[in-house]
Amino acid sequence: MNTKYSDLIDQTFYFPQEEFTLSKDNQLQFHNIDLMKLVEQYGTPLKFTYLPQISKNIRKAKEWFRNAMEKHKYEGKYYYCYCTKSSHFEYIMNEAFKNNIHIETSAAFDVDIVENLLKNGKINKNTYVICNGFKRDQYISNIAKLINSGHNKTIPIIDNYEELDLLQEQIKGKFKIGIRIASEEEPKFEFYTSRLGIGYKNIVPFYRKQIQENKNLELKMLHFFINTGIRDTSYYWNELAKCLKVYVSLKKECPTLDSLNIGGGFPIKNSLAFEYDYQYMIDEITNQIKIACEDAEVDVPNIFTEFGSFTVGESAGAIYKVLYQKQQNDREKWNMIDSSFITTLPDTWAINKRFIMLAINRWNDQYERVLLGGLTCDSDDYYNSEQNLNAIYLPKYNKEKPLYIGFFNTGAYQETIGGFGGLHHCLIPQPKHILIDRDENGFLATEVFSEMQKAEDVLKILGYNTATTEAEKK
Repeated sequence: MNTKYSDLIDQTFYFPQEEFTLSKDNQLQFHNIDLMKLVEQYGTPLKFTYLPQISKNIRKAKEWFRNAMEKHKYEGKYYYCYCTKSSHFEYIMNEAFKNNIHIETSAAFDVDIVENLLKNGKINKNTYVICNGFKRDQYISNIAKLINSGHNKTIPIIDNYEELDLLQEQIKGKFKIGIRIASEEEPKFEFYTSRLGIGYKNIVPFYRKQIQENKNLELKMLHFFINTGIRDTSYYWNELAKCLKVYVSLKKECPTLDSLNIGGGFPIKNSLAFEYDYQYMIDEITNQIKIACEDAEVDVPNIFTEFGSFTVGESAGAIYKVLYQKQQNDREKWNMIDSSFITTLPDTWAINKRFIMLAINRWNDQYERVLLGGLTCDSDDYYNSEQNLNAIYLPKYNKEKPLYIGFFNTGAYQETIGGFGGLHHCLIPQPKHILIDRDENGFLATEVFSEMQKAEDVLKILGYNTATTEAEKK
């Protein structure tokens, strides 16, 4: 009988895969990284980031767009922007900006990061800075400061009617802008129209009233994004078609308009059964833009994207140890991990997000059906890989043979949503985080980015005086 964990994976998925293989001793490898060696060296719980995957995904996207533009004889250019809110860490930026890309910001402090990148030569005067989001006070001031300093490739994307006046109050002379379309949400969504941007029907009138005769403004970009991301559905193609109608109408009246920003939304691998034809989607988007512009007899726009999760998501993972198994009834066995899902992978709790989950070791052992629980005393601190549709199977719990499990492609949003460096639910400490790189000869190097949180770190945040008293010194 095929009762081993390795048999289960082989019967369920195509395995091995590009990033997942087994070592000679049947332990999981991720991009040829021996994960058990990481466990032995650094312990668990452990977060890791494999930096080369960031550059690899950027290069893939650039190649897909290059192929599409050559295929359709598309005369516009392609610009890859990184969406900073996916992960703001310097090590992410350092890797991403090795690839001649541009940057998209969402809030005031993002512009401080842009200034730091400029100061340290990671980006330069030719780097586009696309400023999205609802803008007030500090964000407006920071954008104005950047433009007034001479960075003329900064493009604030107008989200509402008042932003234009607020920007003009602080920016000296002429500057470039974009306008965001408030897309209509998918019918099953909780609301009808996105809270971000200006409605389809209002964009051309807005241009005529506040931009057309203003010599200090140069409209360069129309921005389009929908929450469900870039998917091959009638909803997505319908919204793109509506966006293109606005673009060609605006282009006929605004000769300076030359760019269409289709936002982010590329999915990342969340299962070993994941399938998505990236090249097909880019081919079709490029073709649809070209057809719409040819029919309207206007020039095709440059295409901008703002990929965040796609840039960083597949670069990271988390490793936990199964501490104990609780048999709660005849059917349910709870494998308790040495951390918390709520605090270390908050999207599993907040939006029922799935990540790839696999055993790190013991692939030759028999498997069993289990539930996975975190350390907090919160009933929601658990993980189910299929949101209650299917069970989780792992090698059988054995107190004498520790089991380690890995969650993969966790690189987007988890640290910032989880509150990196701060307080966590039930004061569960933040795990150790390591960075993994590979040199030109293929040799791996690891370094500790942050140690596991200590009690004194948490107590200090909470306001407790942890200094040693004179009495204790004696």
